[in-house]
Amino acid sequence: MMSLFRMYVDEVGNHDLKHAEDPNQRFLSLTGVMVESEHMRNVVKPELAEMKRRFFRGDPDEPVILHRKDIIDRRGPFKVLRDADSEAEFNHWLLEALTRWDFVVVTVVIDKLAHREQYRVWRHHPYHYCMQVLVERFVLHLDESDARGDVMAESRGGKEDLKLKQCYSRLYSEGTDFVAHEMWQSRLTSRELKVKPKAADIAGLQLADLIAYPSQKHILREKELIPQGREVFGDRIVEILERTKYRRDKSAGAIWGFGKKLLP
Repeated sequence: MMSLFRMYVDEVGNHDLKHAEDPNQRFLSLTGVMVESEHMRNVVKPELAEMKRRFFRGDPDEPVILHRKDIIDRRGPFKVLRDADSEAEFNHWLLEALTRWDFVVVTVVIDKLAHREQYRVWRHHPYHYCMQVLVERFVLHLDESDARGDVMAESRGGKEDLKLKQCYSRLYSEGTDFVAHEMWQSRLTSRELKVKPKAADIAGLQLADLIAYPSQKHILREKELIPQGREVFGDRIVEILERTKYRRDKSAGAIWGFGKKLLP
């Protein structure tokens, strides 16, 4: 029986090109986390739920949603991490789980300033451009694995969601210069992009949220687009990604172009 995968997508940054010269708004990235559906159902989702019950006992009618910024700022249920012992225990659990869980990561970063300068007359919508490159790699991964799958992203709001769904459907129908539409249609189970709000408590979207920011910063430092620096916990996540999680060339083991991509 053919395996089914889902790619969960998280963004860091925004698609605004008008303020691309602002260092705080210059970069946008999309990170896709590809997980086999049975592994998500039987391992990741129940273990994540059990971890939340263990560390973050809160309102039983208010689900705990893992969001990197809230965790770092110790907001809401994550205020328990102000205790050093609790923080150390949680960090150990998370790093061990990220190491053990079976998933594949692709991060696509766009330098919006370079994109704006390179394409002065016509230019791709930055978010849609990143999504195209990201899903191309998902389709290729499915083909290499003789599997099928679909894609889920976090909701960005009514109009933006609609535009993104239209972009996704167009890719499904027409393909791209690098991946023919026949492959898109044979490997993707639906022409529809799934979109869910953060409040829906989707385990895969929370997993992508925890990975996306460290992965973006790692790529930008590697390409010397931002200053070198240390983010101890984020760097430990990146070490796991580099070791076993980034998508890579099957023959040579290269990650660039496969699991990491910088645009334009």
